[in-house]
Amino acid sequence: MTIGNVRAARVPALSLALAFVAALAPVVATAQSRAASEPWPLRPTVTLESLAVPVTRAENRAVSFTDKRSAYYYTQTHANDHPEHAWFRGLNVAGRRVFNDHALVLDGEALDPRTATVVVRPDAMVRTYPNGVVETLRLLDGFAALDIAIAGPAPLLERVVLRLSGDTLRSTGVVEGRQTYESATPGAGPVDHVVTGRSGDRFLVVVAETAQAAHAAYDRLAPELPRLEAERRARLEALLNGTGYLAADDATLTQALRWITLTTDSLVTRQRGDGIYAGLPWFNEYWGRDSFIALPGALLVTGHFEQARAVLVSFAQFQDLDPASRFYGRLPNIVKPASLDYHTTDGTPRWVLALHDYVRYSGDRAVVVELYPNVRASIEGALANWTDAAGLLVHADNETWMDARREGDLVPYSPRGTRANDIQALWHGQLQAGAQFARLVGDEDAASRWSRAAERVRSQFARVFVERGSGHIADRLDAAGRADDTLRPNLFFTLDLLDDRIAAARETRRAWQALVYPWGVATLDARHPLFRRYHFAPGRYHKDEAYHNGTVWPWLDGIALQRAIEFGQVEPAWALFHANDVLALQRGVVGGLPETMDAHPHPGEAQPRLTGTFLQAWSNAEHLRVWYQWFLGVRPDLLRGVVVLAPRLPRAIDDVDFSVRVGAGNLRGRYTTVADGRRYEYALEATAATVRLDLMPFAIREFALEPGDRLVALVRGDQLDVRVLSSKGKSNVSTRLRTSPERRSTQARFDREFAGLSFASPREN
Repeated sequence: MTIGNVRAARVPALSLALAFVAALAPVVATAQSRAASEPWPLRPTVTLESLAVPVTRAENRAVSFTDKRSAYYYTQTHANDHPEHAWFRGLNVAGRRVFNDHALVLDGEALDPRTATVVVRPDAMVRTYPNGVVETLRLLDGFAALDIAIAGPAPLLERVVLRLSGDTLRSTGVVEGRQTYESATPGAGPVDHVVTGRSGDRFLVVVAETAQAAHAAYDRLAPELPRLEAERRARLEALLNGTGYLAADDATLTQALRWITLTTDSLVTRQRGDGIYAGLPWFNEYWGRDSFIALPGALLVTGHFEQARAVLVSFAQFQDLDPASRFYGRLPNIVKPASLDYHTTDGTPRWVLALHDYVRYSGDRAVVVELYPNVRASIEGALANWTDAAGLLVHADNETWMDARREGDLVPYSPRGTRANDIQALWHGQLQAGAQFARLVGDEDAASRWSRAAERVRSQFARVFVERGSGHIADRLDAAGRADDTLRPNLFFTLDLLDDRIAAARETRRAWQALVYPWGVATLDARHPLFRRYHFAPGRYHKDEAYHNGTVWPWLDGIALQRAIEFGQVEPAWALFHANDVLALQRGVVGGLPETMDAHPHPGEAQPRLTGTFLQAWSNAEHLRVWYQWFLGVRPDLLRGVVVLAPRLPRAIDDVDFSVRVGAGNLRGRYTTVADGRRYEYALEATAATVRLDLMPFAIREFALEPGDRLVALVRGDQLDVRVLSSKGKSNVSTRLRTSPERRSTQARFDREFAGLSFASPREN
């Protein structure tokens, strides 16, 4: 199956004999110097209007906005008829459903959204009704308030009123000309007080803990609505026009990445400290593993370093620091407004790894000193309470990300105790990162002990997880030490523990062909007896039975795509990546990616149905991460003082212009296709760094760049010309590289392993 239109491989337009290449070198160098000394082209300003997506009644898509604090509003564009999500429709605050629906009422009759023409922007949903009334719905930053502007024929607008409804809502009358309500969700905390009123051409709905506070907030917000709307709009547009700028010649790619950037930002909130909502509608809370899987894509590749730091520090305050506790050193799995839960083994190593990623991007070593006690507790607690005799990390069946259990007896649907393969990879990474942090703060004893522990994990993994002969990686060891050879996508996370890269390539191919469908990565091989092709199948089995037994999870696409690109398989990776771009723009929630989907389409349907939450942080974030780190190839490592530049663009993309925040400054990049090759151009702004240029199949070289310097790399056939120019256009470095026989040979071996690679295909079972 083919996803998207991938252009055929180009034939060089210029056919010159190799003998003339050397003679042309001075001309090429002059052209490069001239291009590099010219100012960067002006970038057109990205507006929210340019991202507008029309939605038809037949599509009836999900739409959500947050206040960036603790409130979100969810609806469908035309009718709230989703079998699972409709219960959450309307305004929710800190996990409490406040009201379900709103309606514009004209002369006693509600305007019907099913008849409206709908356009969705990142800041608003706009419904135009047949009578000409236009409804624009927004949330505001930092306020649990709904702002609904109306426009259209003046005689009609004068007679329009706003009506709220919901099973938690009770009218308490009209006070000072405003309709008031109380909302109480059984068992969900305090009563919410709601005030609604009209100010000119706007309706305002405000929620607070007391009636007095709700009226005070209304008085404060009503006259400020134009300013607050403009500030929110400016903030969103700044995310797209500043250090997070991205434009490519592929309109679908550009539009999808811009949208996903903004819907991801909506999940970064301040509900209980700084954090990232796991997903909407029912995961409007912080999950440890989800937060730190999402953090690199949500906050680092997009340049939100201050927010990333705040999330890391905020989570650290919830760490169990009681040495007598069996959870000593763990960070919580779930942070709700009124509770904490520590039953996860992967959230803690992922926090350490996210901290490591943050420091590599930002260069902020002060945070290492600040949080080192938490890092130390996380490792020492695990060593004391959660390791076996071989140094592997142990855990309960439901303490990995595959945590679904049967109701009642809590038997796991996907047992992965007591030592899952991905947990060992995370533990190894936690130990390595911890050792690096220990050296930074001068704790040499810990650095030495943790480094030895990491090496032990690595050697034990090779001994007990990798099957001799086949090289297959087991998914887990059970309590008796028996290897479970179930094929799951968790093995993608373990491949860095293998010394043999050809063996890693073979395992990548094996997993890809069995688990990676053209629409995403499934959680179980279809040949396994526990495999369920549909996630949501009422009347057949509980959805949690399929949750990790076949269901596709888009967040897994990130690691699968990364592995494919690492082995040079860019075109298959691009096909799957492009499918998610199309998904974000055409299906499900407008501008975002869901939690899950069926592994196989239903009979007569071309695409699998979307399931789970309509918007999931780690799905969005992994899509962004793999684009910036592996397609654009920008991977800062300021702990080692380098910025890796290793672009791996597919043939479908000719030109791309982007910015990435690096340390205290910014890296601007521009990739363009020329008549007989490709040019890569970079400039460092307000920072200096050593850049490591990795263009296949040429030798890797490092270049020192000062602020304002520009590096231009021109690939033509089997040669690479690189020039580094100062901000004044003077050439500092000029070098020509030939292809590396060793890298060519290695890639040829990988290509043989992946020859004939195909996606997994739905099968009967």
